[in-house]
Amino acid sequence: MTAGTPELPDKLYFKIGEVAKIVGVKPYVLRYWETEFPAIRPGKTRSQHRLYRRRDVEALLEIKRLLHSERFTIEGAKRRLRSTAKAAPPAETRPQLSLPLGERTFRNELVRVQQQLRTLLHDLLR
Repeated sequence: MTAGTPELPDKLYFKIGEVAKIVGVKPYVLRYWETEFPAIRPGKTRSQHRLYRRRDVEALLEIKRLLHSERFTIEGAKRRLRSTAKAAPPAETRPQLSLPLGERTFRNELVRVQQQLRTLLHDLLR
């Protein structure tokens, strides 16, 4: 990271409040930027909460730099991001974890293990 850029925690996903603090803008600004910049596409949980990936946060930091420090317009920042994306080789990213059983099966298996652990704990405490 460059000087003046906040250090990102070593996490896979970030909630909108965390990202707002890291980037230094209000959450509604992040939601607006999502509509303007196609590179920003956070995932959503079942309850529709946004989960930003590390590359989303890095892109948001660059967008803020372009808009606030470099004084670009939204359209100018879009053009700059498109031109740098074409010129730069793809950055190495953390591999996404895939669930071999499928998300629902995996979740059900976790619930079953959790119930077994509770039963064991209950038996130990008796």
